[in-house]
Formats: sequence, structure tokens, C-alpha cells
Amino acid sequence: MRSLLYVALTVVVGLSACTGKAKKDPAAKEGAVSYQEKYRPQIHFTPAEHWMNDPNGMVYYEGEYHLFYQHYPEASVWGPMHWGHAISKDLVHWEHQPIALYPDSLGYIFSGSAVVDWNNTSGFGTSENPPLVAFFTYHNPDIEQAKEIEIESQGIAYSTDKGRTWTKYEHNPVVKNPGIRDFRDPKVFWHEASGKWIMALASGQVVRLYNSPDCINWAYMSEFGTGVGSHDGVWECPDLIPLKVKGTDETKWVLIVNINPGGPAGGSATQYFVGDFDGKTFTSRQKKTLWMDHGRDNYAGVTWSDAPDGRQILIGWMNNWQYAGEKPCEKWSGAATFPRELGLDKVQDLYLLTSEPVKELENLKAKTVQLDAVKVDKSFIISDKIDFAKAPVELKLKFDQEHNTQISFASRYGVRLKNAKGEYITIGYDNLEKFFYVDRTNAVGEVFSDKFAGTHVVPYIVNTPEIEWTLLVDVASVEFFTAGGRIVITDVFYPSEPFDVIEVFTTNGQIDLTGGSVTELKSIWNN
Repeated sequence: MRSLLYVALTVVVGLSACTGKAKKDPAAKEGAVSYQEKYRPQIHFTPAEHWMNDPNGMVYYEGEYHLFYQHYPEASVWGPMHWGHAISKDLVHWEHQPIALYPDSLGYIFSGSAVVDWNNTSGFGTSENPPLVAFFTYHNPDIEQAKEIEIESQGIAYSTDKGRTWTKYEHNPVVKNPGIRDFRDPKVFWHEASGKWIMALASGQVVRLYNSPDCINWAYMSEFGTGVGSHDGVWECPDLIPLKVKGTDETKWVLIVNINPGGPAGGSATQYFVGDFDGKTFTSRQKKTLWMDHGRDNYAGVTWSDAPDGRQILIGWMNNWQYAGEKPCEKWSGAATFPRELGLDKVQDLYLLTSEPVKELENLKAKTVQLDAVKVDKSFIISDKIDFAKAPVELKLKFDQEHNTQISFASRYGVRLKNAKGEYITIGYDNLEKFFYVDRTNAVGEVFSDKFAGTHVVPYIVNTPEIEWTLLVDVASVEFFTAGGRIVITDVFYPSEPFDVIEVFTTNGQIDLTGGSVTELKSIWNN
């Protein structure tokens, strides 16, 4: 995937680079990287240097989680796309690998997926050593500059050494362009009931489904998307996964579709549809447009193939195409969200996707301070209890909205992250208008984009006596989970000095903070 904002940049930095190889290898220079640069995340994956956008090719094999990603290894701006590569044994600590896929004569290497071909249907490996097969979009800049339509097609590559090296299929592309301008981001999985591989492809503003017996020969089956969901931008990076409904034996299929622009907070974002898949057609009765994350900075998220125990684990790009190339980072650009485990709730007749930080977060936890119950009137400083200035934190809070009959109940309450410069970001709930919101109007030290500042809201009626909040706060980002994971908001920030104060605030009244905790999180780069 790429943004149309960067078409002009393709001409400038691309030139005829689609036949060359990058001169730099992040893995070779890893020892020289401090990972302590200003704004460098400490609990989120970032490239050692230069540009990163979409996560790609996530697959689990023999105890290792593979994360590939859109990467330009020559500069910290978008350019001719490669697949960067990293490996983890626990989803939180990452080891950078050499670049996996380079551009070639067919084009840049855009987004895609990877699978374990357990039965060696492709013939690229053996039954004893099944191959990993990667699926990706070729984006041809020469065809693009000629203003022709058939710019994108789908290619494959394979690995027989646990993903360390990759060989492109000699007869690429395996899915040719059918005359669609935006035709990209193949997400592939094995469908046991039909005995076929299934590919979901973003095709303009619909998702097209294909099948194959062998990863090589693909046949078109159906499409989904006309007249449903948001169509305010191009559809990208689809993912089709089964999820069991919480507390039942019912299984539904969830189609994740990223869109740019058209997000609820502006710019790029991720919508989803819940329905059924019969091996050929995905259908959904869903009428309402539903969003996986209501913040500004979670895009292009898809799930790992073959994750153990049937888990559906998603990771996204923690950025927004409205300002991705302008943010104040120099050595590197782009980060991944913290990995999230997906679930599915049913509320009356509506199925809702849930997201929670993966349990492997426990591997990063250090000192924890429990919070006593307190009535918050205007301000309660949590960071007095822990050295927030030196470490990312997980913040858990429980608010009681029922037992406030004897006090003036706050019209708004929430959390502010602040510094001595008067810069802050607010994550709050408006109890009068009934919405969650994030205000980052004052969350930057200098204006780098007129699209960054502002407030975005998430309509939601809190109708339970108690509601729990979880916030993952890193050097330059906050991920907010509440309402059992049904509401998620991800936002980045760039203050001139680090936020070092965590404050629970109220407006025009009080709120019962009934308990919680604040936990220091260790850096993923130094342990």
C-alpha cells in the first residue's frame, strides 16, 4: 500500500530504482543505533533507521513471529518500497533482519501477507520442510508515469530457511491486473472447508476474493463492499478472519478493511464488517459503519498467520497519511502499534470487534504501584507515585459512575499527560454529551502540519456502574482501551519536552476513582 500523497515523491526519489538494490541494510548497522533518539518509541517496534509504513507478511513459524514492513532504506521519507524484516519470540522484543524483498523490474514491493504452506501445495519446499510463501503487490512506477491503469499486480516469493532468505517466483505476477487502478495488498489464508487458499485483495473500493489450490494459480470468486461501510477513500490492506463470539460457540467472520482517507478522526483508519464466509462469498447484514480504532494513528493493521492457540493478533502502522512524511523524526520514521489480540462481542443484534494489548506485555512490566480509591475533584497527580519521566507506563484506572448521588458529578473526566512547558494531551469522557474524546491541540512543541492538532470524539454511552480504562503510554504515543476493548483510540504526540506528569482531572464536579495501577514498562531495545 502507499498514499497518493507520495505520487510526486515517487518520481523524485524513485527514478529507475525499481531494478536496483538498496545500499544500506538496517541489520548491518544495528549495533550503532541507540534507540534513544528524541521521540523514539521504547515499547513499540520501529526500524533501525529510515522509513517504515504498513506491517506486512506477518507469520508465525517454529517459535518465531515474523514482521515484515513497508520500508525505504535510503531516507526517512516514503520512497521505492522494500520489505523490511524483524523476528520476535515474544511479540515485544525484536531482532532486525536483512531486507527481505527488493524492488525489481516489475516494480516496487507493496503490502501483502505470508503463510506456512504446511502441505507444500506450492512445491517450493518439501513435506519435511514446508516453505513460507509471501504474497505482495508489485507497483510499477513506469506504468504509473505513463498514466496507464494496470499499475499493480500480485507476486509471490518463498523461503525454505525459516524466513531468512527469499526467492521470488520466476513467473510473477501470479495475479495480473484486471483493469483496476488500485489493486493491492493480498491477504492469504488456508480455508480448510474448501481445501483452498483464499486471497482477499483491495480493489478500488471493494474487496475481491480469489482462491487457489497451490498459491500460484488463482481464480476470481466474488467481491464485497458495494453500498456498505465508508467509501470516502481508497480501500486498502484487507484481512478476513474467523472469530468466536465471546461466551458462545458461535463463530463469525470479520473482514477488516483499511481506508485512506475517510477515517472517523480524519485521514486514514480501519473499518470492519462482521458476517459469514462460505468459502466463496463473504456476506454481512451489518448496516452501521464500525471502526476498529477511533484515533488518528492506527492504520493498515492485519493479523498474524498461524499464530499459536488460534489467537488472532493484529499489528498496525502507528501513523496517519495526513502528516506521515512531516513529523519531526529524522533518523527513522514510522512505528508499529503494540500488538493486539482481537475478540468479538455481541451486544443485542450487533457484533463488535474488541482489541486488547497482547498478554506478552507482561514481559515488559517492572515496578507496579497500586492506586487507592479516591474522589477526584479537579486534579489527582498519579505520576507522583512512579517515575513516568524515565519509562513508558501501563495505566489502569477504574471509574465509578453510579455512586455519586451525594456529590456534584463531573461533566468531564479523564487523563492528561503534561510537561512543564504547558504542553499536554487529554484523553477524556464527556458525561453530558456521552462521548470519549482525545484533544491533542497542545500536544506538539512546534507545528509541523496543519492536519495534526485538534479534538476527535467517539460517541458512547457508559451505562455500567464501573468502567475500566487501560492506557499504554510511550515516549510519543498513547493507546487507550476501554469498554471491554470495544473502544480503542490511538494517537501520537510530539511535545518539545517529554510529558512527565500524569493527571486524572475532572471538570465541574467529582469522579470516584475506585482503584487501578500504574506500571513501569521496560524498553524493548535494552533487555
